[in-house]
Amino acid sequence: MKYRRIRDLREDNNLKQQDLADYLNVADSTYGSYESGYRGIPSEVWSKLADYYKTSVDYLMGRTDNPIPYERKRAK
Repeated sequence: MKYRRIRDLREDNNLKQQDLADYLNVADSTYGSYESGYRGIPSEVWSKLADYYKTSVDYLMGRTDNPIPYERKRAK
């Protein structure tokens, strides 16, 4: 499985694929394809998932093991 972390987070939060599909406004089969790696995940979806789980895209993608999101810059 290519994107195991997004599946693990979903399962850890007792969510169904349909729950995330609804949040992302995509078909449940599309979300399932994201988790399995059959379909590339668009950058806006990565961003929405990171916001949903309150973590970073890098964590979701497995680029870091630190789940704490980066500090956001505030608009001036």
